Amino acid sequence: MSDIFAPSAATLDPRARNRQPLVFGGIPEADGWALAPITPRDRVHFRVDRELPLEEFRAELPDGVTVSYDQGDGLYRVDGARGSASVLADWVRAWCAGRGCTTVGLRAETDVRRRAPRDLPADFLADLCRHYGPVSLKRLQRNMSTIRMHLPDPDDLGQQVYEWVLKAVSQFDETKSVPFGAFLATQLSKWVHDLGRNAHGRTAADTEHKQQKAIAAFIAEHQRRPSERELAAYMGQSVATLRRNSQTVATLNGLRNLQSLDGGPDGTTEILLPDSGEAPDEIMGEAEQTLLSHALTAACAPDPHARPDQRAGQPNVLGWATWYLTTWGGQTKTQLSADLNTSVRNMNVYADRVEKALKDRLAELAD
Repeated sequence: MSDIFAPSAATLDPRARNRQPLVFGGIPEADGWALAPITPRDRVHFRVDRELPLEEFRAELPDGVTVSYDQGDGLYRVDGARGSASVLADWVRAWCAGRGCTTVGLRAETDVRRRAPRDLPADFLADLCRHYGPVSLKRLQRNMSTIRMHLPDPDDLGQQVYEWVLKAVSQFDETKSVPFGAFLATQLSKWVHDLGRNAHGRTAADTEHKQQKAIAAFIAEHQRRPSERELAAYMGQSVATLRRNSQTVATLNGLRNLQSLDGGPDGTTEILLPDSGEAPDEIMGEAEQTLLSHALTAACAPDPHARPDQRAGQPNVLGWATWYLTTWGGQTKTQLSADLNTSVRNMNVYADRVEKALKDRLAELAD
């Protein structure tokens, strides 16, 4: 009787199953990719200190060159033929300078393999997104605690998932014999990690990730949390290095809890000061430092009159970290640049924005 219910080798081996190909918009998936094959190109990435007139910019681009704009990141991408990266970079700098704009973080990249999702048949792309959107949400359940730190609103999460599906569509190389679903699954976990990188800096996010993995591995092995010395030894670091990295992570993660930075300045909150005639000097010193810290945080808050996709409409996290850690954290800009994996020049751009707003805040406090 046992032989009757024994599963066959074909049942146990998923590769032996015959799976019908997915069809989107009446087109088999493999045929759909062939209609818009991935192609090599050169690309220039950049941001600007003010929003570009996108239609005018597109109209004046050289023939065969296209531009896309990521509103969430404020990032422009200009694509041209292979071998044109340096020429495009110079053209972008000159065009922006001619209109009083300053480029930030301009970077030329050669031999980028991409496809434009709009090149696929519309019905094919729509059905593909309807299929892989829910699949991606299910795949991301294991990362949900991390995702909710950055995307607490379910609507924002749903929009982000579909943006990731479109991003995978643009990067998927059908010539490498890897199914699109498998490629998407491997990329999703990387892009979840990038949420933390984008919010708090690449180095800090990577450091936090390594620390959490080491703690989880130690707990699995010893059934308890490690001490500071044990964790340092487990990660192959000195205690001083572990403490320095932990302080960087803790400081940047603390930005998540700064309501005035995330949600804009709260003008209805009254700050009460102690009576300078009754309070000791130590208390007055702490009160003045608290006021200055509050003014700094408020100066980094989004401009309520700016659109969310504009740089002024987003929290100035890098500007806050630059001012706070060089003023109170005892770090130089060179040290901070290495910790946050960004240039001193880029830090100065964001810090200058803080300085302009901070002068107004301090003037209000002086009155």
